[in-house]
Amino acid sequence: MLIEMKNISELMIDLAYSSLIYNNREIAEEVKYLEEKIDETYYRIQEEAIRQAVEEGNVSKALVIIRLATSIEAISDSAVQIADVVLRDIEPHPVIKESIKESDVTITLGKVSERSVLANKTLGELNLASETGMWVIAIKRKGRWIFGPTENTVVLPGDILIAKGPLEGVKHFKNLCSGRDRTI
Repeated sequence: MLIEMKNISELMIDLAYSSLIYNNREIAEEVKYLEEKIDETYYRIQEEAIRQAVEEGNVSKALVIIRLATSIEAISDSAVQIADVVLRDIEPHPVIKESIKESDVTITLGKVSERSVLANKTLGELNLASETGMWVIAIKRKGRWIFGPTENTVVLPGDILIAKGPLEGVKHFKNLCSGRDRTI
C-alpha cells in the first residue's frame, strides 16, 4: 500500500503542475479525487501498522510505516493545493503564464471508448508516441492506477489514459480515445 501511495502522490504532483501550467480543470479535479484515495489508504496503513505492532510487539516498525505514510500524505495535500488554484479559477502568476507560452509539452486525459482503435491493443502495437507524439504515462482502470505502462500493457475500453506530448497532438489523441478518429 505504501508503494502505491508513493506512486500516486508522484503522479499527483505531475498532474497538479500540469493542471496549473495548462489551466486544465479536468486534470485538477483528478488530483483532488486522487487525494481522497490517498487519505483512505493513509488511514488503512495506520490501522494496519498499529494492528501489526500489537500482534508482533514491534512499535518501531509501525512508527516508521506511519511516518512514511504521513510524509506521502503531506505531498498529496500539497498537490491538491497546487491544483486548487485552477479549481478556484485564480489567475495564474505571470511566470506561469510565460511558461505556458514557452512550453511545447502538455498532459491530457482521454477515456477509451468501445469503438476506439486503441481498445484491446497493447501500447507497443499502437506505437502512439511515435505516431501521435503522445506518450501514455499512466492508465486509470476501474479505480486503480497503472503507473509507467509498458509496450505490453493492453489498453481496454473504459481506461482513462494520461498522456504527455505536444499541444498539437492532444486533439488527435482525444479523438483516438473516443473513437472519432479511426486511424493513428
